[in-house]
Amino acid sequence: MIQLDSKTLRQLQMIELEMLIEVNRICKKCGIHYTIIAGTMLGAVRHGGFIPWDDDADIGMLRSEYEKFRIACENELDSSRFYFQDNRNTKGYRWGYGKLRRKGTVFTREFQEHMPYEQGVFIDIFPMDGIPDNYLHRCIHNFHCFCIRKILWSEVGKKADKRWWMRIWLGLMSNIPENIIFSHYEKFIKKSNQKKTKLVRMLMFPSPTKDFGYYRKWYQQLEPVLFEGYKLSGMKDRDEYLSWTYGDYMQLPPQDKRKVHPVSEIKLVDLDAE
Repeated sequence: MIQLDSKTLRQLQMIELEMLIEVNRICKKCGIHYTIIAGTMLGAVRHGGFIPWDDDADIGMLRSEYEKFRIACENELDSSRFYFQDNRNTKGYRWGYGKLRRKGTVFTREFQEHMPYEQGVFIDIFPMDGIPDNYLHRCIHNFHCFCIRKILWSEVGKKADKRWWMRIWLGLMSNIPENIIFSHYEKFIKKSNQKKTKLVRMLMFPSPTKDFGYYRKWYQQLEPVLFEGYKLSGMKDRDEYLSWTYGDYMQLPPQDKRKVHPVSEIKLVDLDAE
């Protein structure tokens, strides 16, 4: 595995910043509502930009906004520098959300070397879908999410899981045809958004909190937030969101928790030379 030094990590972050700025440009032009989320939102508040040891960036938007963004990328995205991936335009793509990637780069996470599509430096674009207001229904819904996610992840998990018996099980699951999985997933998405529920979540990502989601209002009530000196879109109630997600979010984690994701191959572009 490749260990990223501080200079390489910072170069990676600047490429991700370039993509965040591109998302912001498209969304402003097309009237699409988005917010930086997770560690990117935390970094904006606690560090004024990237968390120093963070190697990725995350965007969240309600499902209806995500679909607008996906379509907008077909015409508005600067295709000389970037490309957008999700399961509808990329064969073999097994994530339930989109990724914006940088052309001319390579960024391959550990155990994903065999995935059959181009893997450049990326930022995640997460669609947020409704989850039931009733707690029991929400628990059942969460288990449904877990099952679909494990089937999708099985192509990676059959190599990544440390348990031999689980690698065998995931290997069997990876043989389920993609079209069947995603056909079921699309139906699940539609059912999840039939009602305007109080909470939302990224269906194909591990359950974020004990309540399995985030308040919908956080993705609707937005305002500018400074990130690395640029104005991006962020949550108005970011203190509430960060406290809900991280607890005492201003407290730095222990040194041994400040880790980057394992990477097997990396090739970056020099933005200053372009």
